[in-house]
Amino acid sequence: MQLVFSDAQYWEDFLPLTFTRPIAEMRCGMLTFAERWQKLLSIDTVSYITEDYLQGKFPKPKGELSLFIVPNFLPTEKVLKQIQNLKQGEALVYQDELIAACVDMADFSLSQIETMTDLEEEVIIFKQPTDLFSHNDKAIDFDFELLTQGKTSQPLSETNGFLGNREDLFIEEGAQVEFSTLNTKTGKIYIGKNAEVMEGCHLRGPIALCEGRKFNLGAKIYGATTIGPYSKVGGEVNNIVIFGYSNKGHDGFVGNSVIGEWCNFGADTNSSNMKNNYAEVKLWNYKQKKFAKTGLQFAGLIMGDHSKTAINTQLNTGTVVGVAANIFKSGFPPNLVESFSWGGMKGDEKFQLEKAYEVAERAMARRSVVLTEEDKAILKYVFENF
Repeated sequence: MQLVFSDAQYWEDFLPLTFTRPIAEMRCGMLTFAERWQKLLSIDTVSYITEDYLQGKFPKPKGELSLFIVPNFLPTEKVLKQIQNLKQGEALVYQDELIAACVDMADFSLSQIETMTDLEEEVIIFKQPTDLFSHNDKAIDFDFELLTQGKTSQPLSETNGFLGNREDLFIEEGAQVEFSTLNTKTGKIYIGKNAEVMEGCHLRGPIALCEGRKFNLGAKIYGATTIGPYSKVGGEVNNIVIFGYSNKGHDGFVGNSVIGEWCNFGADTNSSNMKNNYAEVKLWNYKQKKFAKTGLQFAGLIMGDHSKTAINTQLNTGTVVGVAANIFKSGFPPNLVESFSWGGMKGDEKFQLEKAYEVAERAMARRSVVLTEEDKAILKYVFENF
């Protein structure tokens, strides 16, 4: 049986993060939604129902019996069992939306579904980019239990200071943590395989530092924060999610934010996460084509893949940056920086596509990752259509 992830309801709501990926490939907690469902359901084969231009990289479903999932929620134990027990033609519905079904993808249609059951329990569902950091504490707790059950943590070096319950700290094999402080009184801390916490760091949970990730010297990390694979973080951060392969290696503050892959922050980049008048933050909504209320007092930056800031960049509260934007001009950029902006200001020329490929290739080569033709096709589509 294959696992089929659907973008049907929510893909546009998560732009610009989903310009370059299906919803299932977004990260929250310690895992992507796809990785989490694969572990929960013990299914290795995955496919995606997403935008046509993404299907070259993220394969369409094969015509076979499949478990169809809208991936962006955290199930309770009861809901997980309901999903595991679905038989062909049965489906689960939450808030009037189909979220799981057992169907034959050879002829997929709602007419296949004979029985629809409403979930009786509430689940945590992610509906917009800000939910990724707002619910990140719950996702870290969920993944902590999923990844550490039945395993033994590596010991914490005696050079460190520690507050809290040791059961809420887990250090994977190969991780290095020396001369730092770790506090699990406010949440769990997970240090991934071969990750490194350099000297002088202060970690206040909940925090997930995933495989190959690094906190630079003297970093101050407040939860709930997730730093994705092979990323580097320094300075001060508070309640952020980095998908992976992105660097904020220097001093400067970023809070209540979501950062895609292959992004880089120049030294002393700062992002405000609260307005001076304490008012509700608005963010650009690509679906509504306007700035929309978030319901939040704290909301900083939403940044798409391959975007970068120069040294001393200052970002306003509630800034949205598209894909492959380069922010380097003086002054505060607008609250919407368009994809492939060359400068970061409204009306700036676009970054040349071939040059964007060159920069991406160089950045990815540093992590021994290849910019594929499928990756180029996705960037080209975003360049030409958004």
